[in-house]
Amino acid sequence: MNIRHKCSFKLFTYGKNKDKHQIRLRVTFNSQRIDLSTGCQIYDLKYWDDKYESVLDGYNGPKGESTLSINTELRNIKNQMETAFKYFEANDIIPTPSQLVEKYEERLKGIVPRKPEPEKKKKEDKPKAPDFYQTFDLFTFECGEKNAWTKATFQKMEALKNDLLTFNKKLKFSDLTESTLTAFVVYLRDEKKLNTPRKPKGDRSDYDADDLVGIKNSTIEKKLGYLKWFLKWATNKGYNTNIAYKTFKPTLKATQKKVIYLNKEELKAIVNLELKGDTLYLETVRDIFLFCCFSSLRYSDASNLKWNDVKDDHIEVTTVKTADSVSIEINEMMRSIIDKYQAVPDKRNNLVFPYYTNQAMNRDLKKLCKLAGINEEIRVTTYKGNERIDEIKEKWELIGTHTGRKTFIVNALSRGIAPSIVMKWTGHSDYKSMKPYIDIVDSIKSSEMSKMNFMD
Repeated sequence: MNIRHKCSFKLFTYGKNKDKHQIRLRVTFNSQRIDLSTGCQIYDLKYWDDKYESVLDGYNGPKGESTLSINTELRNIKNQMETAFKYFEANDIIPTPSQLVEKYEERLKGIVPRKPEPEKKKKEDKPKAPDFYQTFDLFTFECGEKNAWTKATFQKMEALKNDLLTFNKKLKFSDLTESTLTAFVVYLRDEKKLNTPRKPKGDRSDYDADDLVGIKNSTIEKKLGYLKWFLKWATNKGYNTNIAYKTFKPTLKATQKKVIYLNKEELKAIVNLELKGDTLYLETVRDIFLFCCFSSLRYSDASNLKWNDVKDDHIEVTTVKTADSVSIEINEMMRSIIDKYQAVPDKRNNLVFPYYTNQAMNRDLKKLCKLAGINEEIRVTTYKGNERIDEIKEKWELIGTHTGRKTFIVNALSRGIAPSIVMKWTGHSDYKSMKPYIDIVDSIKSSEMSKMNFMD
């Protein structure tokens, strides 16, 4: 057996002034990631070689360690982890993270694992095929490596696996008949416990049962899509012969998700909002969001934008999500924001903007938009089974980092810029993904035509 894996050294910043760096061993395998302490530290980044993951000559550690002693220790740590992998490969075992760490620590202590005596097998014995969940792990590892899944995709697959385990820990491919697949849908709709309860409604301080269990149809449909993806892969690989999933198409009522974007007046409200005192910290959030609104960048690309990506009259970006290379001309809003941050550049990591997690950005962005008075009431309709759920939300509650990109597309199209040009900026490869935005612009044009009835 060959366990595909990768071992590398990463720096983790710590200390009051964020000027100290721990060297940790990062191990990735089977869609898992482990970070382990090496006990080595580096205080001056100019002595760290990113390419070769080693300390450069001339560095002395905080305890007087030499370059040679640090690099020798790092090599030893990496070698012991590789030896731990070889143990599991020799014994045809896909380890759990805890099993791998245990074997690695044994190697560091000098304990040499003995290979178990192989059982005598009859000639007619065949290798044992992986079970349903082992096959699922193989799927996430192989497809994740091959297709360079993002962390979010791995998390979605892990969430699906956890749902299946809660539904039936002993699930087999042969179990997945139409009736079992239907039972899984019912479990997701009526029994699955929510990690985060929905917010109480109105002035209530308690929760209804529906707030604590069961997911909505649109989410169930996505999970079934991921499950069918796995089952198709398993069928093609010869692990699965049950094809009931191919004809399983439950009726799941759902509405098309609303495209939430900001119009010209709402953008002006954000630009003109006076931030002071305890709201001043939202200024950076505003700048990054406006940059997305006027550049078409996803938040992942804006937060990853480096100064060497910024040219005289355009920016050049290789997108995080799709790895597309796009060139975007710099307009007035983009220029003003770039000039502002160029005056005080972050020299540590060469990033244009200070780093925020997506969760923190979403949270603070909602606060910003609420302060700006973006409170238009919007009806949000969802379905849970056959139950229609209508909620009235203020617009700021529905705004997230991706709203910036949507805002750019709708405003660009409504101002007469050709879809083919917009697609060059956004990196969209076909008109299908642009259709929801084109439909919005068409409706805007229809409502605006009434302004020509000035002879009435």
